[in-house]
Amino acid sequence: MAPLIMIPLSLLFLLLLQFPFQTISINSEGNTLHALKIRLSDPNNVLQSWDPTLVNPCTWFHVTCDINNHVTRLDLGNANVSGTLGSELGHLHHLQYLELYGNDLRGKIPKELGNLKALISMDLYDNKLEGKIPKSFGKLKSLKFLRLNNNKLTGSIPRELTRLKNLKIFDVSNNELCGTIPVDGNFGSFPIKSFENNRLSGPELKGLVPYDFGC
Repeated sequence: MAPLIMIPLSLLFLLLLQFPFQTISINSEGNTLHALKIRLSDPNNVLQSWDPTLVNPCTWFHVTCDINNHVTRLDLGNANVSGTLGSELGHLHHLQYLELYGNDLRGKIPKELGNLKALISMDLYDNKLEGKIPKSFGKLKSLKFLRLNNNKLTGSIPRELTRLKNLKIFDVSNNELCGTIPVDGNFGSFPIKSFENNRLSGPELKGLVPYDFGC
């Protein structure tokens, strides 16, 4: 029987300090992005660099990190990927820019995206997303740009979005939305073209008809 080799505790502690759990699991944000990769069909191999064995995803193409190796930007616009978005994206708590426009994304928009409190820009336009706009987006207090146009979204425009005081650009044109157009908050300044080619019945008439009238 081979002799048992004992590693001094002091040496083991130094190894853990130098390589903290790198051989056990990758950064949790890397896990999140790898889960997205599994969901997507990628005929052009734009996600080829997304290697789950690396310590973190900061060297992956289309991913930007801050100085603390937190993912702050995901750029997959016009990447020719298809598939669905999962709830795990809500774990990217430092994400500021979510750029997924111009692909073949289908299914519902995960309500967990409302957990991305640092988000400044969300561009999901020019896909085939369906279902309702999540009410949870009303929690995105840093959001300035929300472009969901050219999808297959249904239901009414959530009134929770009128609480977004920093929202500068909002576009839901060319969907299948119904009800009325909000008039509170910054919505009074958005051009009518941001809402065209839906089943919307015009600006909300408060106290006269329900905001989801016609849905």
